[in-house]
Amino acid sequence: MSIISEIMEHNQTFVKDEVYRDFETTKFPNKKMVILTCMDTRLTELLPKAMGFCNGDAKIIKNAGALISHPFGSVMRSILVAIYELGAEEVCVIGHKDCGMSGLRHDSFLDKVKEKGIDQDQLEFLKSAGIDLEKWLTGFDRVEDSVAHSVALIKNHPLLPEGIKVHGLVIDPHTGGLAAVEMHDAVKTLQP
Repeated sequence: MSIISEIMEHNQTFVKDEVYRDFETTKFPNKKMVILTCMDTRLTELLPKAMGFCNGDAKIIKNAGALISHPFGSVMRSILVAIYELGAEEVCVIGHKDCGMSGLRHDSFLDKVKEKGIDQDQLEFLKSAGIDLEKWLTGFDRVEDSVAHSVALIKNHPLLPEGIKVHGLVIDPHTGGLAAVEMHDAVKTLQP
């Protein structure tokens, strides 16, 4: 049985038994916060629990490395939608130790792309179309610097309204300990 078949089978029981009732909430974040974090599987349940959040408390945006790669890309748009349309008043960028984007290098990534059957002509086409794959497929050296960069991008965005608090944290994916990178009007005394 494929994974999707297992999911669909489980879902029928989930709906029939009304398990979804345990997760009912509105589309508005109870804590008025939007979080940008990494898609790392270790954070799926750990991060909300480490922050004391329940289902519905925050809007959570996930991508590889908790990165904002473009000030007018989908991540920044999602943050602004959470603020303007859904009532978020605080933004929190949360990177994590031992991130797969840490040390990601374009050359080794492109080697894997070629191993999966993407030929050099495709890569050349992208390059001729103005896509800088080297920049796009390069991670970061220090998660703290990456978080600080994303925080600065959000804080300086021309569409960010005044009064929105923007924070930067790093979580340990093993213990859930949070460390401040940048906090808006808060004491920086969180666990290392």
